[in-house]
Amino acid sequence: MEHNALDDSAVLVTGASGFVGSAIAETLRAAGYRVRVLVRPSSSRANISPLDTVCQGDLTDRSSLAAALKGVRFLFHAAADYRFWARDPKDFGRNNVEGTRLVMEEALRAGVERVVYTSSVATLRLLNGAPADESRPLSEDEAIGAYKRSKVVAERLVETMAQRDGLPAVIVNPSTPIGPRDVKPTPTGRVIVEAASGRVPAFVDTGLNLVHVDDVAAGHLAALRHGEVGQRYILGGENVLFSAMLADIATIVGRRAPTLRAPRALIYPVAYAAEFLARFGRGDPFITVDGIRMSRHFMFFDDVKARRELGYVSRPYGEGLSDAIAWFRAHGYLR
Repeated sequence: MEHNALDDSAVLVTGASGFVGSAIAETLRAAGYRVRVLVRPSSSRANISPLDTVCQGDLTDRSSLAAALKGVRFLFHAAADYRFWARDPKDFGRNNVEGTRLVMEEALRAGVERVVYTSSVATLRLLNGAPADESRPLSEDEAIGAYKRSKVVAERLVETMAQRDGLPAVIVNPSTPIGPRDVKPTPTGRVIVEAASGRVPAFVDTGLNLVHVDDVAAGHLAALRHGEVGQRYILGGENVLFSAMLADIATIVGRRAPTLRAPRALIYPVAYAAEFLARFGRGDPFITVDGIRMSRHFMFFDDVKARRELGYVSRPYGEGLSDAIAWFRAHGYLR
């Protein structure tokens, strides 16, 4: 689907107060789109540009979705509940599954021309040794934890609506974004903050695919312009050992990198205790049982399909790490 680089079409971005959504809104604005954002009344406005049209609403409020989508040509659905623990695991189903269903139904009703749905590499089956690609989707019963299950169910929902109902949706699967504007912060952002503050004394033997959040956002725009309806595209960066990530953080902030590799058997009791305490306190636990279970696998991915079909590119992951640390430092997250 081709249209001008500078295009004054109305575009709605859900999740624009968050990490990936704010990067998408910024990328669209720079490309000349008229950006409209759907924001909950309780959400922070720190990432919202005064240049964007703000629609107050909620993913579970159909009337607010209908109002936000009125006259919209393109929809980027990036809003999601992204964390590995919740006091009420039903939050994930309500936000990630039911919210997605309502958004997609209203997009169909509004006659939206193209939808880019932000899924996750959490919906893909990991391979032993080799980086995983889009060809092996995960089933719901294989997914570890309530967050991953909700993303699998939501992605299958979007796929079904594309095939059955003609929903003009392209699916993108970001790996692990890092970079500026991580206000919450995300689980990975928390690791960066804690490590940069010298509070991660050991590591587990695992790996992940790290990508600059602005490259993920540019990949969303590439998916709008060049993606095929019903297809999924990994938006990734570099496959990195967790120990190497911690060492790179230490180098950037001038600390000593942790050299102690912790056996998972010793960390599980810590994670259970952290979750127990979080049930009676504020905030989410830094270490979670699902997070430790996921770390048994090297979460490495291959994004050659997006590079070939969308023209997707990504910068070295270290730039995302540096930008994240600079942003966290400038905004008072690092002491």
